[in-house]
Amino acid sequence: MIDWQQIDTVLLDMDGTLLDLHFDNYFWQEYLPMRYAAIKSLDPAQARQSIHQQTQSIKGTLEWYSTDYWSETLGIDVVELKHEVSHKVATRPYCVDFLDALRAAGKDIVMVTNAHHDSLNLKMAKTGIGHKFDRLITVHEFSLPKETPDCWLEVNNRHAFDRRRTLLIDDNLLALQSAYDYGITQLLAIFKPDSQAPVQDVGHFSAIHSFDEIMPIESA
Repeated sequence: MIDWQQIDTVLLDMDGTLLDLHFDNYFWQEYLPMRYAAIKSLDPAQARQSIHQQTQSIKGTLEWYSTDYWSETLGIDVVELKHEVSHKVATRPYCVDFLDALRAAGKDIVMVTNAHHDSLNLKMAKTGIGHKFDRLITVHEFSLPKETPDCWLEVNNRHAFDRRRTLLIDDNLLALQSAYDYGITQLLAIFKPDSQAPVQDVGHFSAIHSFDEIMPIESA
């Protein structure tokens, strides 16, 4: 599926790609509405409906991913609530093995995430994988979500890569499309970002179930 001889740089998403998206889905769909209802003395169903409507109205924007935005909008400390259930943060199968194999094969390894700095720091602390990357980039550094092609230009400005010799792996299909529009043509989606949810329809993109399907070797 991947000709590693043609790859110098690997850009990797965090949530749903390296990490199990179940943590985020559980937090936003279940835990946050429950705690929001308790803190604000609201009916749980009403709280869940309110948060769902607000998240859907700005999905795909920078604010959708910002813990600062949600803390201000809801009037609660979203980061603190994430810490309350941080035991649910987990890597996806073969994540660590894959990162180690990329390093052994001499690849440039860069995480590019839409997550806010607070979320990135929390998850790197819980998983201990932060040191395995040449660069950790959150789009909040330059205020452009991965769903926009200009985001990839900003990523390239911060950590130079050759678009023709770069692989992006991401569960976000809009991010994959925007990367393609920018000129990154070697793309992979993830079939099952959330271990406890159904397989997603990846459209025309090639995709994997786990990293053991594309493990590089040292001689790559």
